[in-house]
Amino acid sequence: MIRNSSQLTRLLALFLVLVANSTPQVLSAGHETDLPSKDSVAISVLGLFHPKEFIVRAPTGHALILQTEDHSIVLENSQVRSASIRINSSELVITLPSELLHAESVKVVSRSHESADFILEIPGKIKRKYRGELEIRPSAGTLLAVASLELETAVASVVAAESAPDTPGEALKAYAIAARSYFVAGRGRHRSFDFCDTTHCQFLRMAPPSTSLAAQATEATEGLILTYQSRPFGAMYTRSCSGHTRTPAQLGIPSADYPYYSVECDYCRQHPAHWTSYLSVAEAASLRPSDEGARLAVARRLGWSAVPSNEFSVSKKGDHLLLTGVGNGHGIGLCQMGAKAMAEAGASFQEILDHYYPNASIVQHSRRNPLN
Repeated sequence: MIRNSSQLTRLLALFLVLVANSTPQVLSAGHETDLPSKDSVAISVLGLFHPKEFIVRAPTGHALILQTEDHSIVLENSQVRSASIRINSSELVITLPSELLHAESVKVVSRSHESADFILEIPGKIKRKYRGELEIRPSAGTLLAVASLELETAVASVVAAESAPDTPGEALKAYAIAARSYFVAGRGRHRSFDFCDTTHCQFLRMAPPSTSLAAQATEATEGLILTYQSRPFGAMYTRSCSGHTRTPAQLGIPSADYPYYSVECDYCRQHPAHWTSYLSVAEAASLRPSDEGARLAVARRLGWSAVPSNEFSVSKKGDHLLLTGVGNGHGIGLCQMGAKAMAEAGASFQEILDHYYPNASIVQHSRRNPLN
């Protein structure tokens, strides 16, 4: 393994980069790049529910500061523990036990104005706990909640949300590096925040406990990201491919900073994830295989289970069309089922990433020169 303490090894690694043809370069956590970074990412949470009301609550033993343009309210057990925030036209209405406030936006921080544990609830629908800072503001007739999470907290949250409970540690490490790379290089998918918490970006729920395998895999790979030609790229990954991964060109979507080679996936070739779906002729009018844009358009209207992948055939059954396919997801980048199988067979996270991201490098993300 390459050691950071050895200058000779660094020179050898550089030489290998220059002469390598098809062999991926995998570097240790000691190799750094002077990449701009942020210590946190701004993620829109619970937006899938189109909320009109939030309840912000301080967990037991914690205190929060709820800030508006004119007020600062302490939320804690011994005083006011929660606040209701509703949208009324273009302003927020904040309901507390003893007062009613109006504001353009609300921020929630700790007493030290740093990351805080907070509970965010949509009454009657969902409740989640986060650690970070929170801002709530009106947006197109609903409430927009943006949680600013520390990068490693966000990575662990994604790994926990995206992985199966029995996923081996080496596969979880590969997931963590891919998720971190996406956060570092993938900003710009949304205009007023960095990412959303759905599969449009990366599925994210609450942060896992420090004793969980997801948290341990994140800690073991802290700061490691994927780069191609010395630049980080937003690593894409898929739930289950059809026996070989796809390239963006094969699915009719723009190319990315990384070329995404089509590679064999032994597990999915031997154990394909079969699915069937019935759609009306009208629902499937624009749908065709190997067209990610058309698949996403149908999925947004009918749900993600309507067309789980791009690998399918179509036959007519009465007034409907029967879609028969394999795979789950767009099929680009790391295959999570294949990575899980590789780890179970003894592969390291480096070997998993080498396989699914050929010619990519694993480097330590430098926090020098942070973005403003």
